[in-house]
Amino acid sequence: MDPRRWPFSRQVLAVLLLLVAVVLAVGCGGSLYLLHAQAVAESRARSLDVARTLAEDDAVRAAVTAASDAPPADAPTLAAGLVQAEAEDVRGRTGALFVVVTDDRGLRLAHPNPEALGQRVSTDPTQALAGREVVEDETGTLGASARAKVPVFALGSSRVVGEVSVGIGAAAVADRARDALWPALAVAAGALVVGLAGAAVLARRLRRLTLGLQPEELGGILQAHDAVLHGIAEGVVSLGPDGRVVLANGEAVRLLSQPVPSGAGLQELPAAVQQVVREPPAVPALAVVGDRALLLSARRVDRDGRLLGHVVTVHDRTDVELLTRQLDAVQAVGQVLRAQRHEFANRLHLVSGLLETGRPDEAGNYVRTLLATGPLGTRVEGLDAVADPYLQAFVAAKAAHARERQVSLVLGEVSVAGRVADPVDVTTVLGNLVDNAVAAAVGSSAASVEVDLVQEGADLVLAVADSGPGVPQALRDSVFETGVTTRDDGHGIGLGLVRQVARSRGGDAWLAPSNPGSGAVFVARLPGALTPVHELEVP
Repeated sequence: MDPRRWPFSRQVLAVLLLLVAVVLAVGCGGSLYLLHAQAVAESRARSLDVARTLAEDDAVRAAVTAASDAPPADAPTLAAGLVQAEAEDVRGRTGALFVVVTDDRGLRLAHPNPEALGQRVSTDPTQALAGREVVEDETGTLGASARAKVPVFALGSSRVVGEVSVGIGAAAVADRARDALWPALAVAAGALVVGLAGAAVLARRLRRLTLGLQPEELGGILQAHDAVLHGIAEGVVSLGPDGRVVLANGEAVRLLSQPVPSGAGLQELPAAVQQVVREPPAVPALAVVGDRALLLSARRVDRDGRLLGHVVTVHDRTDVELLTRQLDAVQAVGQVLRAQRHEFANRLHLVSGLLETGRPDEAGNYVRTLLATGPLGTRVEGLDAVADPYLQAFVAAKAAHARERQVSLVLGEVSVAGRVADPVDVTTVLGNLVDNAVAAAVGSSAASVEVDLVQEGADLVLAVADSGPGVPQALRDSVFETGVTTRDDGHGIGLGLVRQVARSRGGDAWLAPSNPGSGAVFVARLPGALTPVHELEVP
């Protein structure tokens, strides 16, 4: 089977085993080299020590001196007995390959082979006979050896009368190196077994960490992950089992209006995100985060019964929520206009009938009565001061709806001389504030809602007060947050949208101070919502 087709864990195991084997091979080779070099050095030193000891023996020195002074034919006879016996005794005790003694002419006086006595040595004795000690590796008649050559001096003189040559065989050196190598090989075998076990454990752990996936599979997952994560329109925040951020795409950062770095704790995320992670809702939860209305959902991720973390998805619902509120406002105005059209048609029929029957005085009185009332017969104090027809109709519609719930809507201070430049934002903010105020005022004594409309240049300042119980002190600082509401049937979204719209225009919305139990007063500033009066003038 092609190793390239092996599973990744098996490839890792094979590579680790190969690495261990290479390291052990290099280590054993180096150890063998060092052990052999050490054995050679010890053999040389040993041969030198033996040669020195024998060369300093007085009896040997005297016998060699006598042989050197005698004619060449008589030299072996004079010294062979004593020197040969001494040399063989030393060779037997030290295990040397040979112990050879010569006279100053290089003729053997002692040799392991008695037949070689009297013959010249096979290796050059010149340096030793010159008085110098020599240690080297040479090959002679008895084979390769590490040999030492030491000069023999005459008794009482510095005259060189011969030499002693001691050799340790190469086989003995190899045996000593081999004997020293076995412990090293045993250690290497043990290291190989430990390396095999460690590699197996590492490969198993790697397989667990990668969930059994191969590198090419992990690469494909990563590519698909990046493509999906950064290619969708929703924000995605992935949390690990410890609640820390693993990753977040750019859309999530944009929607949450804050950086979401990897490693950030859950407590560093917006409160709405923390809530959906701790208590995942059955359906996506709507929340206002910063200046956006978001749909948040969280899903627990498990694999083989083990928690891997949570995935939070973030959908932008700002435009949808604004359009919904705006559509509600437009529908309300449309309903009022249709009712007005129907009511005015009926009134015109009545005026026409009075005129056709010859009762012009009654028709005039009826018209004057109509002029004294507002749309649908509902009189809204101060409505005539509202110059913009769109805003006037919207206030009239809200007054009609308030009247249906037994709440009177009145206009307080009105100084709106310009026309509404952005009726959508104005009706969204005003509609939410009035709806909340009417709901709060229902059931109170003298149920009423007061609306103030003040123009400051191109800015419109809205103030809506109600006769309800007011906002509890504990909620005053958080009443604009998502989910915070004082109504049993409320969702806590309207005031968040009011503030979002106001801040998106560079303004703001806030709860004005009021006495406990005297109702609530909400104020919003909408910069650029009106057309200044001087722009309406015709030169």
